[in-house]
Amino acid sequence: MTTRVAIAAPHVAGVDAARAVTGRGGGALDAVIAAAAALTVAYPHQCSVGGDLVAVVRPAGGAPRAVLSVGAAPAGLDVGGLRAAGPRMPPGGPLSVTVPGCVAGWAAVHRLGARLDLAELVAPAVELARRGVGVSAGLARAISRRSAVVEADPGLSALLLDDAGRPRGLGTPITQPALAATLTAVGAGWRTFYTGAVGARLVAGLRELGCPLTTDDMASHAAEDGPALCRDALGATWSVAPPPSQGASLLAMLRSDGDRLTTARRAELARDTLLGDPRGGPIDVAGLLLEREPAGTPVAPGPRPAGDTVAITAVDDTGTAVSLIQSVYQSFGAGILEPETGVVLHNRGSAFALDPAHPGAVRPGHRPPHTLCPVLAERGDDVVALGCQGGRAQAWILAQTAEDVLGTSDPAGVLARPRWVIGSRDLGRERPSLVLEPGVSDAEGLSAAARALSLDVDTVPELHDDAGHVQVARLRAGVLDAASDVRADGAADVLGGG
Repeated sequence: MTTRVAIAAPHVAGVDAARAVTGRGGGALDAVIAAAAALTVAYPHQCSVGGDLVAVVRPAGGAPRAVLSVGAAPAGLDVGGLRAAGPRMPPGGPLSVTVPGCVAGWAAVHRLGARLDLAELVAPAVELARRGVGVSAGLARAISRRSAVVEADPGLSALLLDDAGRPRGLGTPITQPALAATLTAVGAGWRTFYTGAVGARLVAGLRELGCPLTTDDMASHAAEDGPALCRDALGATWSVAPPPSQGASLLAMLRSDGDRLTTARRAELARDTLLGDPRGGPIDVAGLLLEREPAGTPVAPGPRPAGDTVAITAVDDTGTAVSLIQSVYQSFGAGILEPETGVVLHNRGSAFALDPAHPGAVRPGHRPPHTLCPVLAERGDDVVALGCQGGRAQAWILAQTAEDVLGTSDPAGVLARPRWVIGSRDLGRERPSLVLEPGVSDAEGLSAAARALSLDVDTVPELHDDAGHVQVARLRAGVLDAASDVRADGAADVLGGG
């Protein structure tokens, strides 16, 4: 009997890849890995094998696990030079590149119970890269917003601009033969990305640009797989990834019994003050959860991470559930597509703090504070997988959908509702701001609360990427369903039969 899988992804290519592998007997984990690989081809502005991955997985009958495949800063990074150049980390370019964790993350998720081998799971992505995928509306917006970055990089410009230097039009197929070869090699043996020929080619190309990443840095990377961080709220148990993920900020939001905007502002300041890599010392998780007030000074926020992330959610009829997020951080990451491998590199290093006393301080071999925030909810036999694009705003975005997706009969309607977010540079604002989509519930009350918190207030004219691309998959009362956010180019479906 074929396993049935509910899946949601921000581009239809992800669901198509999942359909191909569930048709060969794959379950939720197979579907989500296949979708993730396909999105590295279809959505190069948001994710890549040159980015990071964070996932929360509940194997059928098991406890939720957190997969953190977050890459570290190179051992040879000149921290003194970065501090001298200050006041912030470089927003892009070769010094913002950390070790890419995505491929090792696929392998870690695969080990938790996937049924097909990795070569079968990346095969749809390989075919997509070879034959071409049309420029989506989201990719076209990203090319327009980041045109200077695209034009400046030979790899990105060759992929995304025509012979006259103009952006390829909506629907125009883009082919990626070098990426197809990389994905084929990863499918045959994923460690080649870290210790083999693929990794060596990638490092060689980056070092020519001045990136200090070495083959030893690549070889030292390992994905973490450990217990998820769990708390009860809203009549369910919620599971997120621990630091350096910002998952605790979402739990703080879900457990709040007060004004949600005030809680979001408190959680934002706590995250900016306390979040870092446990490798550098203990992280104040209680402070991140707002179980006590944090002490310290928030770090200045980094670059605007517009269009930074893809979330894929899947649940199957065995009860296996996964929320997986992979990312290049800012649109097109570091602004580098390494031509020999076809890999777009992330700029996660830009999220480090330069203050040596901060938990997220830049240090060789350490990982930056991370925005990726996948979540699972369990209530009795029901399970919900939830995730979103949205950079630093993911906790506030998810908190506005989390409670209602537990019980609604119309999850797509919940995801389509207007939302609000708070932030500053990450939202393209120089001051801390509340940004409202038109028609958001209680806009007057939110605006008054924002002014009391010294936040600027801005209403955008239409639904906006900054309010996130939420994806949800559910097993509820024995019934599978899924929904994809209207703000993305996505799709949701229930696959398989029997």
